[in-house]
Amino acid sequence: MRKSTALYMAGILCFATPLLPSLLHAQESSQHHSFSLVTVREGLVQPWGFVFLPDGSILVTEKRGNLLRISAASTSRIEGVPAVATGGQGGLLDIALDPDFATNRTLYLSHSVSGSSGSGTAVSRAILQGDSLIGVQRIWEMDRKTGAGQHFGSRLRFLPDGTLLVSTGDRGDMNRAQDPFDSAGKVHRINRDGSIPPDNPFVKNKAAAASVYSLGHRNIQGLAVQPGTGKIFATEHGPQGGDELNRVRAGANYGWPVVTHGRQYGSGARIGEGTTKEGMEDSLIQWTPSIAPSGLDFYTGNAFPKWRGNLFSGNLAGTRIVRLALDGDRVIEAETLLEGRVGRIRDVREGPDGYVYFITDAQRAGLYRLEP
Repeated sequence: MRKSTALYMAGILCFATPLLPSLLHAQESSQHHSFSLVTVREGLVQPWGFVFLPDGSILVTEKRGNLLRISAASTSRIEGVPAVATGGQGGLLDIALDPDFATNRTLYLSHSVSGSSGSGTAVSRAILQGDSLIGVQRIWEMDRKTGAGQHFGSRLRFLPDGTLLVSTGDRGDMNRAQDPFDSAGKVHRINRDGSIPPDNPFVKNKAAAASVYSLGHRNIQGLAVQPGTGKIFATEHGPQGGDELNRVRAGANYGWPVVTHGRQYGSGARIGEGTTKEGMEDSLIQWTPSIAPSGLDFYTGNAFPKWRGNLFSGNLAGTRIVRLALDGDRVIEAETLLEGRVGRIRDVREGPDGYVYFITDAQRAGLYRLEP
């Protein structure tokens, strides 16, 4: 097993060539590039995820259940969004475009839904037609729902083979993450219609639910697939300390709550059996104190050539972006950007213009970008 490495980082962040007009520029600098911090749009209410459409506009989810289209001229609301069970950390969460979106106009949303015993995470797909969603269909949902208000996950990412990854949190009940047949605290892999890929790791031996790709996760809110390799990387929240960056592998167990660098809230008491155990994956790095990582993306653009291939992670408690340079599965460089500049950072994405875009998490939030 790999030994995890604690990293403590400080630094600053940046933006590039605009798809959309900007409101404000602030000059910043980093280890490799100078850049401008640009305000693209203000007035968002707890945005959670966003994607770029082929026409250059941006779809943004708001946790309260709104899906917005931001264009150069306006911000409009998309009608027909599936009903969400808002409350606590639940609501309308992530968004992903179908790999064939240009022809089928299909998108996917993760969100919380109600059941007889509470709420849980679900995934719906729909067709975007103008400013409306049509043909909305729920393709996957957590089997066991509870009244807890925390740890829904949930990020969506497509793999190169066209299958969809869905992350779920442990719903505040840590032992659910180690139950292989419980859908909480997992990364799931499904087909675009919600069916199960026959090569999922537990399909043949039935040692876990068929949709499970990996287990032992507390609350993954950052998920990224490395271009060129298809490797999966995830950031997840620890309790009091012990936030993690993991390389997610098929069938692997990431230890929560058996192994963790985190402690019990308030008391600081140890959790589980220690920080490492045979048969469970060690994190690539861990953050103590917690930074609350949320949103994760690889940078591949030309606007910032020295950042190419780096991972960018938004931070909530850390109110910053963390840039990570990798050598294989090793983190060889880490830098903090924009610490304390704009507040809690919920999601980070590379734009088609090669700039780095991100959204903040607040009742009065915004969409920003970094430009050279």
